Amino acid sequence: METIYLIFVVVLFALAISDLVVGVSNDAVNFLNSAIGSKVAPLKVIMVIAAAGILVGATFSTGMMEVARKGIFHPQHFYFSEIMIIFLAVMITDVILLDTFNTFGMPTSTTVSIVFELLGAGVAISMIKIFTQADALPISEYINSAKALAIISGILLSVVIAFSIGAIVQYIARLLFTFNYKRNLQYFGAIWGGFAITAITYFMLIKGAKSASFMSEETVMFIKENSFQIIVYGFIGWTVLLQLFVWLTKLNILKFIVMVGTFALAMAFAGNDLVNFIGVPLAGYESYKSFIANPGADPNLFYMKDLAGAVKTPGFFLLIAGFIMVLTLWFSKKARSVTKTEINLARQDAGYERFGSSLLARSMVRLTNNISASIGSAIPSSLQSRLDKRFDQTDYKKSQRALGKDAPYFDLIRASVNLVVASILISFATSLKLPLSTTYVTFMVAMGTSLSDRAWGRESAVYRITGVFSVIGGWFFTAFSAFIVSFLVAVVIFYGGFVAMIVLLALALFFVYRTHILHKKRYAESEALENISDELVDGLRIADRASAEIVQTLTKFSEILGMAIQGLAEEDLKLLRKAFRELERISRKTKELKNSISDTINHLEENSIDTGHFYVQILDNLREINHSINYIVKPSLDHVDNNHKSFIPEQKEELFDMTRMIRELIVEINHTIKKGDYDLINDQVNKQQKIIKYIDTSRKKQVKRIKANEVGTRNSMLFLSILAESKSMLLQLINLLKAQRDFISLANGVGKSPDDQVTEKINLTKN
Repeated sequence: METIYLIFVVVLFALAISDLVVGVSNDAVNFLNSAIGSKVAPLKVIMVIAAAGILVGATFSTGMMEVARKGIFHPQHFYFSEIMIIFLAVMITDVILLDTFNTFGMPTSTTVSIVFELLGAGVAISMIKIFTQADALPISEYINSAKALAIISGILLSVVIAFSIGAIVQYIARLLFTFNYKRNLQYFGAIWGGFAITAITYFMLIKGAKSASFMSEETVMFIKENSFQIIVYGFIGWTVLLQLFVWLTKLNILKFIVMVGTFALAMAFAGNDLVNFIGVPLAGYESYKSFIANPGADPNLFYMKDLAGAVKTPGFFLLIAGFIMVLTLWFSKKARSVTKTEINLARQDAGYERFGSSLLARSMVRLTNNISASIGSAIPSSLQSRLDKRFDQTDYKKSQRALGKDAPYFDLIRASVNLVVASILISFATSLKLPLSTTYVTFMVAMGTSLSDRAWGRESAVYRITGVFSVIGGWFFTAFSAFIVSFLVAVVIFYGGFVAMIVLLALALFFVYRTHILHKKRYAESEALENISDELVDGLRIADRASAEIVQTLTKFSEILGMAIQGLAEEDLKLLRKAFRELERISRKTKELKNSISDTINHLEENSIDTGHFYVQILDNLREINHSINYIVKPSLDHVDNNHKSFIPEQKEELFDMTRMIRELIVEINHTIKKGDYDLINDQVNKQQKIIKYIDTSRKKQVKRIKANEVGTRNSMLFLSILAESKSMLLQLINLLKAQRDFISLANGVGKSPDDQVTEKINLTKN
């Protein structure tokens, strides 16, 4: 019997390693977003500082998380076997849940997930006890429901307070420093630095090191009783010290603030949130030690009273956990995806927007604009003009364009405000024992500061707000899904025993593997969509990029068209759905290429503007081809999905012949583009005309079939629509080829600009 539970403990620690990986991947955004977003230093330097903070925080962390042992349920009322089922259910659920959020690049709270997983599994076992045991207690004796309610209130409290204070402080900071902050920093930099470093230092004392092994109870009590004096003396001391450093070493105060703040948040994360990942396995380990310390004890009758007391965590466990967290921070691409989500929502400039528009976001933007207009009309024009000057971004945007791909997503003023406000709120809430989440605070502060910084302009506001609502909705979904899944897993393990545990572990591993593959694909697609160069580019570089995109996209279009026609002819619903999924993916790519036109043109060299004209034409043609294929694939899928009559053999043969000829033409066009040899373009035009004639002939045959009542209405509508869209696609293919030819010629300095072409036509007309 002991062997089985030893296996349970081993499984718990294996899950703890997985949980550390997925947990760090999710929570890395809490301490990395300000440093990475402001590009305060090279990425490797930022990672070294964060890694140092994690190691220090993990080493300082002592004790086991109370919520894992007795915060959500009362362990003294549960048997050892029941406790182990609860812990296994929690860890299996946590790995799956956090990995899912990481895959989709959505930050969530590891505290909320672990609390509601404990609650779900605890409620499941409690209800089983109530229904199966005659001497069972009321559920209120088993579950500490007040803790869950406190966490829910903490979510709402975090969202409102963090967003509001972040917005207010950023507005004041921007009024004080403006976007051209270097001159004002000479006068107020030391004061701002003193305030910021004092807040961060106090945060490290209250939140980061309050449970450190080197902190005696007397020291902790001294800090609490003398908080005001520490803040005042710290502010004066840091202000004077920073001013001296500025005079003597030309210290960049803002960079120093961001670096220290990153270290502090990483340290606090490891010191406090570490227990979210290893608290449950360590509680399981302590339970097992307590059980084997009583030889002959029945696991189904042995109450876990020992968990209700204080337990010290072995230091080597913390050190190992710290190293795993550091390795994850360095190598996890999912951590970068989560960080990218927050940075994209907070960045200063408009551009690629990951999230779409929503009715709620549009309504809020419209309401805010109306309120802003009303307030603006009440403010004297002279004051409004002075306020607008403090937020003038003209010079800032020029410097951003000059930096090119090295430009930060937002400046150091905002990065320092993010860290300072988050540090103050978290340390203040901790001192009052309020259940605020580190994730919620850091995220909402970043959103509030970006709003005040006018980063959410009319070009991006609805998308950013939709993104924020999506993340907030994900937080509540975390609580709901954690409770439900953990509840079900606990029930399955209770009744299925060891076999059920093995099956669930296998399912969890398979799920993580599948999400890894999905994330890898999504990450590659995301990189491709956002990989628009921010440096000045010339016509040749655009031409090279366009040629590669055209060949790759046309090849995919050809494959999708082939799958669609084959699926329609064979009534293969699976193949048609695959074609539709592939088309959706390539549609996103062509759409983002089209949407990035403005960004590309903005970074063109002056002598390459005419080249940009042809680049626009090419992308227009690609989108039109995309639309034509979409109007072939989707109706074909609907036709088969609705079980309408299949095409007759003559129709199938005509569609197969037409598709074969179109795909052969695409192969020739791709060959021409790759070789850059457009001398034989007339041959491709002739082949296009031949296919069009074939389509016209097929249309006439279909009319005869209709007249002879050989085919039905839906059959005819779909067949004629496919012919029409194929013809439209052929016209766009040649237009694209010609635009690419002119594009390459002009990029090489051989062709003529659009204005020159118009002038030449006018002269020919006159002659």
